Amino acid sequence: MTPPLSYLEFHLVFTLPPIALLGWLAVRRDRAWWNREALSGFAILVALAVVYTTPWTNALIPEGVWWYGDGAVLATVWHTPVEEYLFFVLQTMLTAFWLFHLLDVAELPLRIPTSHRVVGVLAGAAICLAGWLLLGTTSTFYLGAILVWAGPVLAIQWGFGLTYLVRVRRRLFLAIAVPTLYLWLADWVAISLGIWMISETHTIGVGVAGLPLEEMLFFLVTNVFIVQGIVLYVWVLDRLDAPVTVQHVQRVVDRLLSRSTDG
Repeated sequence: MTPPLSYLEFHLVFTLPPIALLGWLAVRRDRAWWNREALSGFAILVALAVVYTTPWTNALIPEGVWWYGDGAVLATVWHTPVEEYLFFVLQTMLTAFWLFHLLDVAELPLRIPTSHRVVGVLAGAAICLAGWLLLGTTSTFYLGAILVWAGPVLAIQWGFGLTYLVRVRRRLFLAIAVPTLYLWLADWVAISLGIWMISETHTIGVGVAGLPLEEMLFFLVTNVFIVQGIVLYVWVLDRLDAPVTVQHVQRVVDRLLSRSTDG
């Protein structure tokens, strides 16, 4: 059955308009973080999203985890429709442009406790391990694939900047929650219209109003990747550009004096 909207028309209705609106507002609003640092972080994340997601998607589609309605896509590259590759870029744009309205940099040095880094890496590794175990059962295959795919990225981000992410957690939550809720709605519409279908065999059968839990988790973790990636990137650039203040010099002098006294 041919869906009433093609995948490309889905983008024209659900992804491009909010991107255009958020981008226009970011350019016009003085408080929006629309500068070289934020945009360069966005460009890097787009490249990473395409490179990292492409093999994962092309591994799951042949397994029958999801498929597309008759005539819904223009063409495929490997096993993935060109509109899906476009989605990698457009979702990053949507979430990043929303984040630019909220982005700010907290005062925190790049040097964070080693214990925090260890906790972050172990948390990401635990997610990956849980996903690996779930891959062995057909009904949990999609859930496991998401967790295996998400774990390494989360381990890197949390291992590098868990302390900072906790410091800005309120802003982080808002930056992630709004685009995630919107994409859940858009995904639900696409599934309802038959633009793409999710396998009942490869999912656990839990969802909200017909939207599978796995789809909800996918859009959540991808938005976490995007928001945390840009937030950490901007934090690093801000710290590298931070001027040396009298307080910084005084702290260094105090440490040197303390060591010489102890010696």
